[in-house]
Amino acid sequence: YAFERHKSQALLLEEWTMHWSNTSKVNSLFSPANRLPPSLKPQKHFCESKQEIYGHLIWCRTGHAFTGKYYSSFIPSETVSCSCSKCLQTQEHILTTCPTFKSKHDMLCSASEDLIIMDILGTEKGIEALSEFLQETNTFKK
Repeated sequence: YAFERHKSQALLLEEWTMHWSNTSKVNSLFSPANRLPPSLKPQKHFCESKQEIYGHLIWCRTGHAFTGKYYSSFIPSETVSCSCSKCLQTQEHILTTCPTFKSKHDMLCSASEDLIIMDILGTEKGIEALSEFLQETNTFKK
């Protein structure tokens, strides 16, 4: 029984990985975050993050965080501009260029020196840095 179960799991992971590899990630809403290959075990950030921070990680990585870009699509009555200026508030703006969080961007530079959004959202090192950033800044909350 154990051998058959292991064999079927290996086959499942192989098929899932092949499908994931062959799926276009260009111009997808999730493309910056969709860089970790499939796994049958939870990712490190799932096991090690506090529940609240993990939720905010998921919101940020999927583009469903409380930002102006999200509001413009789902809650048009909310303000969409960032508190720092009149630009549309996006996760990329907050994580890379927003002057409000400039002093905290160093946390993210440990994962991506040039603050490349794909590195921050789509790598283990980036997700770890993002988790720290979220704990320190309380961003992406209502």
